[in-house]
Amino acid sequence: MLNRFYLAIGLLFLCSSCIHVQHSDTSNQKTFQKKSFKNVKIYESTGNGLGPCEPSIFINPKNPKAIVAGSIIDFVHHSNDGGATWQTKRLSSSLGIWGDPVITADTKGNFYYFHLSDPDGTNWKSNRILDRMVVQKSTDDGNTWTDGIGIGHNPPKQQDKEWATVNPKTNEIYLTWTEFDQYGSDDPNHKTRILFSSSKDEGDSWSTPIAINQFDGNCIDDNNTVEGAVPASDGKNIYVAWSYKNQIWFDKSTDNGKTWLDNDIIISPQKSGWTFNIPSVNRTNGMPVTAVDNSDSPYKGTIYVNWTDQLSEENTDVFIAKSTDEGKTWSKPIRVNTDQTQTHQFLTWMSVDPSTGYIYIIYYDRSAYTDSKTDVVLAVSKNGGKTFTNTTISDSPFDPTGCPFFGDYNNISAHNGIVRPIWTRYENNKLSIWTSLIDDTK
Repeated sequence: MLNRFYLAIGLLFLCSSCIHVQHSDTSNQKTFQKKSFKNVKIYESTGNGLGPCEPSIFINPKNPKAIVAGSIIDFVHHSNDGGATWQTKRLSSSLGIWGDPVITADTKGNFYYFHLSDPDGTNWKSNRILDRMVVQKSTDDGNTWTDGIGIGHNPPKQQDKEWATVNPKTNEIYLTWTEFDQYGSDDPNHKTRILFSSSKDEGDSWSTPIAINQFDGNCIDDNNTVEGAVPASDGKNIYVAWSYKNQIWFDKSTDNGKTWLDNDIIISPQKSGWTFNIPSVNRTNGMPVTAVDNSDSPYKGTIYVNWTDQLSEENTDVFIAKSTDEGKTWSKPIRVNTDQTQTHQFLTWMSVDPSTGYIYIIYYDRSAYTDSKTDVVLAVSKNGGKTFTNTTISDSPFDPTGCPFFGDYNNISAHNGIVRPIWTRYENNKLSIWTSLIDDTK
C-alpha cells in the first residue's frame, strides 16, 4: 500500500479499552531459541527505484521445489530448488503495477500475482491510479506471466490493500480488498468498505464485487478506515477479518461468497488500532491475518487470526485468537512472543501448514536490544495455538535507522513441513529481501 507513504511523505524516490490478553504457557519451552537456519538473499536493491520490500511468497503445492515471491514495486522472484537460488525479473502489465504484491497458487500449480493498478504509468500524477485490482497468472512456476486481468474497476473510486486465497477443494480464487471513495479524503461523505470477488476459471473472469462489511470506514487511511482484509477458506466457508475503530472484525460466507453475516463479529479490541509507529521504520501497522487449518490434524477447521497491537509507546506485541466453531465464538487473545521485555515485535504474518496443521508466524523482534536493532523471529505452535516456541531465524540483526520504507507486511508460506518465511532487511543503505530454508519434517 504505497499510497499513504507517498501522500504523507511526498517522496517520488526512496531506495530504500485495554486488550484482555491470555499469555501463552512457556513453562516447558525457552523464551527464545537461536538456531542456524540457512538465510538466502533473494534480491537486493541496485539503488534505482523503489524496493524491494513488502514481500509475498508461496510454495507450489503440486511441486514444493517451485516457489514464487513478489516485492514492490514490480519485482517477481522464482526458485526451482526450494528457495536455495532465485531469479528476479520485473513484471509488466498493460494495466500498470503499483505495489501490494500478493502471491498464491492453486492445487494445479498455477501461480497468481495480485497487485494494484497504474494504467497510465505515472502513478499519483494520474487520476486513474488504483482504478482496479490486477491479477497475472503463471503456468510455468513464475517464468512467464499473462498481461493481467482487472478486477473491481469502479472509477473514480480507488481499490487498495488486497489479499487472495484459493479454495482447497474447488480451486476457486477469493479476493478481498478496501475500496476508497476518494483516497485520503477527510470528507465525512467519503467512505471505505471491504469488497469481495471470486473467480471460478483460474482468474480469467471475476464476479461483480460486493461489500461485506457492516460498518463503512473513513477515507483518511487511519484507524477509522476499514483495512487489512485477508480471506481464508476451508473448502466450505470463507472467512475474513480486518481492523476498524480499534477492534478486529470478522465476517464469513457459507454460500461461496454470495451472502455474508448481517452482523459482523468482534474478535478482540485492538488498543492502538491498526496504525502505529515503530522507531526507525517509515511506517508499520497491526492489520490482522486470517488462516484456517485444512489438515487432518486434531485442530482441523480451527480459524486463526493473528495481529499486532501497541500496548504502549515502548511495547508492541504479537497476538493470536482462534475459533473452533466456524467463527461464532472466539478465544481470548494469546500473546505469541514470549519475551518478558517492553520492546517492539511487529509486522507479523501467519501460515497454517495444510498438511500438518502447525502454525507458523513470522515477525520482527527487538527484545534483545535497547536500540533499533532488529531480528527476525519464527513462532511455531504444534498444539492448535495453545503455546508457541519462538526462534530467531535471521543470521544477524539489522538496524533500519534512517526510516527506510518497508511497506505493510512480510509473509510466510508452509507446505508439508517446508517453511519459507520472507522479510525485508536494511543494511548498507540498501533494501533486500530474504528467506530462510526451514524443514520442519525432521
